Amino acid sequence: MRRFKVPEQRVHAHPAASAEWFRAARLARSLSLATLAWLAVESTLGLAAGLSAHSVALIGWGLAALVEAAGSLIVLWRFTGARTLSPHAEHRARRAIAVSFWLLAPYLIIHVWYDLDVGHRAAPTVLGIVVTAFSLVSMPILGTVKRRLARRLASGATAGEATQNFMCGAMAAGVLAGLWLNTIGWWWVDPMMAVALAVVSIREGTRAWRGHGCCH
Repeated sequence: MRRFKVPEQRVHAHPAASAEWFRAARLARSLSLATLAWLAVESTLGLAAGLSAHSVALIGWGLAALVEAAGSLIVLWRFTGARTLSPHAEHRARRAIAVSFWLLAPYLIIHVWYDLDVGHRAAPTVLGIVVTAFSLVSMPILGTVKRRLARRLASGATAGEATQNFMCGAMAAGVLAGLWLNTIGWWWVDPMMAVALAVVSIREGTRAWRGHGCCH
């Protein structure tokens, strides 16, 4: 009687499925959750201060916080449940991050055009200065940690969220400078910073869509 040998099934472990990788994924998820909590406060206060001061850059910065919140939600979705080890989920999350970048640019351009047309000029606001100063310090730190996590996780979505944090810090610096320079007559700095943010948003959205943001 001829005997047939049943070939052994090979179980291929996911290359990322290590204890260290899972710890990094949990940290990325926790940081995104903490970021969401702060952005809820930042966006509310930033928009309130921007509307009261007629500052397009401050309003744009407040709206950028909403875009960042979308990015954090995407990363939370990416590293939850079965999606944690899914390359397809990473691809979809990275594309969603790209779209979140692109959502900001059109609004900023339209708002700058409107404010210049009606002659609005930014005015100093204590609330705006306090909120942006806090973000100027905290967001680059948060972005640096997330960028390192993105390399460990090989996650373009996490890298995109980190870039949004860096942009938030840079925009906070620009808003602070614009509000101060407006007091000496350099009113054009405020809308210029808003346009600069729109350009950066388009560029970073394109990089995220193409998958170029993960390891740089």
